[in-house]
Amino acid sequence: MAKITGVTFKDGGKVYYFAPGKDKYKEGAGVIVETARGVEYATVVIPYAEIPDDKLVSPLKPILRTATQKDKEIHLKNLERKDEALKTVAEKIRKHGLDMKLIDCEFTFDGAKAVFYYSAPQRVDFRELVKELSQVFKMRIELRQVGIRDEIKLIGGLATCGRECCCASCMPEFKKVSIKMAKNQGLSLNPGKISGLCGRLMCCLAYENDYYADACKKMPKIGAEVVTPEGKGTVVNINMLKMEARVRIDDKEKDLFTYHDFPVMALKFKSVQKPEKEDAEDVPEDLKEILD
Repeated sequence: MAKITGVTFKDGGKVYYFAPGKDKYKEGAGVIVETARGVEYATVVIPYAEIPDDKLVSPLKPILRTATQKDKEIHLKNLERKDEALKTVAEKIRKHGLDMKLIDCEFTFDGAKAVFYYSAPQRVDFRELVKELSQVFKMRIELRQVGIRDEIKLIGGLATCGRECCCASCMPEFKKVSIKMAKNQGLSLNPGKISGLCGRLMCCLAYENDYYADACKKMPKIGAEVVTPEGKGTVVNINMLKMEARVRIDDKEKDLFTYHDFPVMALKFKSVQKPEKEDAEDVPEDLKEILD
């Protein structure tokens, strides 16, 4: 087991593990760490933990020290520079007539480098733009193209649930999501209802998938014939949260039918509904474009 301290470089960002050293840190404290691109300012989100060695990329880089008041001022100054920098770069992009959408930027802690994130429908030749930006900012410039999901993670936004997008607020890394998850949860396979602001499948489909995948195995299929305490009937609806099934019971003698809700444990049926195996050929054409 390795001792680690987890830090992030931006709100809602990925958690990175560092060797804690001799100091003790509080959650939310600022620290100075050594990264592949130099010394950076980070925020502690996991003060101390022990992680199996096979889940780490060794060797762990150390936390250099707790951030001082001067370090915090430098970090805040770098954040304040973003708006003006984005405005300047946007003007230069228009000047060069480049087909690219500027999304975000960040400055390294030492002020030696600026990274600008953008999206574009195709590859962009920005060599002349980088040369001009280097002269304007007097530092190294890096332009990094990102995909549509990364774009929403960077700029944020309100999802259909009314809350901020999961990827921008509480999900450090993207999770694998699939049409099968929507099917397991009984959701309508309408692209407008199961896709997020990025136009891809909603990340939150993965949150409760383990429960629904297990519950799905224990439920009868809609349309299945079941035996209930009140006689034989046909399943017309299922509720996987309550683990109940609505059954239509026909009374042929009286020529009428009734609906009753029964706990799944009170029903007898031949087969169980297993989560379907997802096959690219089984996915409707209007849903293929929202898959990763």
